[in-house]
Amino acid sequence: MSERVLTVEGLSTRFPGSDGPVAVVEDVSFEIDRGEVLALVGESGCGKSMTAFSLLRLVPRPGRIAARRIEICGRDVLSLPVPEMRQVRGREAAMIFQEPMTSLNPVQTAGAQVVEAIRLHERIDTGAARRRTVELFDRVGIPDPDARFDAYPHQLSGGMKQRVMIAMALSSHPKLLIVDEPTTALDVTIQAQILDLLRELQRESGTSILLITHDLGIVNELADRVSVMYAARLVEEGRRETILGAARHPYTQGLLRSIPGLARRGEPLAEIPGVVPAPEEWPPGCHFAGRCERALECCATTRPDETRLADEHVVSCHVVAREASR
Repeated sequence: MSERVLTVEGLSTRFPGSDGPVAVVEDVSFEIDRGEVLALVGESGCGKSMTAFSLLRLVPRPGRIAARRIEICGRDVLSLPVPEMRQVRGREAAMIFQEPMTSLNPVQTAGAQVVEAIRLHERIDTGAARRRTVELFDRVGIPDPDARFDAYPHQLSGGMKQRVMIAMALSSHPKLLIVDEPTTALDVTIQAQILDLLRELQRESGTSILLITHDLGIVNELADRVSVMYAARLVEEGRRETILGAARHPYTQGLLRSIPGLARRGEPLAEIPGVVPAPEEWPPGCHFAGRCERALECCATTRPDETRLADEHVVSCHVVAREASR
């Protein structure tokens, strides 16, 4: 039986709005087993990063988190006192943030920042923490790690900054790694190197990964399972090969048709009309209804239930439910 590393049931995250609280993450549930890579995908503004912040209780005020259950390595995240939650961040779960350029302290050397992260979670002297940091820099492919230890962030390339962030995240051997848009603002060659590094680290250590991305090419490279998010809700979930090869939700199909290399052979690239609306503008039914070319009359007013098409393939869509019932 697989070891469950992350369990999320009924997660909702709300912020105050002009007419009351507005959910930017709504009733989201998923799980990740040891050594598994789950990709959470969708357009910008769908709530992917806020989901990650919610798991680690990093949602900025006045945001409020509610859930039936959030467990990381068996620990109830919502009930932990603040000091114990700080220990969970780093020891059990670590996050690589979206922008390494802004996540690192510009007035502290790269090595000192990793040393600080190590000593936050372990009773270890500065010399030993420095040696560990140099080893981590070497492990993540930073050339001349001793010299890079004393480099400031502005002296490092975007790819090197991302590697420093990965080293920092791995410094306390977390069982769950949350990776938010790992290749943003990196050129294609460096993107490939970072993906290769994440794949190698995951294979060597058995670390579970929650991969947050809008790039389905990255999903194809790394993920075991995929959860597709649109406007705060999960709309389709399944194995990578199922989602990329036999997606059923109109939103997922639209994403696939718009990606070079993933669109069906012979079909022109397409775009999904419109943009993700602001949270206060979401309809009470399916949030995708206003952009969906196949929407039924009920879609704008009634939220669709989950339709299970196979053991691990679940879709929330009135159109799919109607087709499955025939």
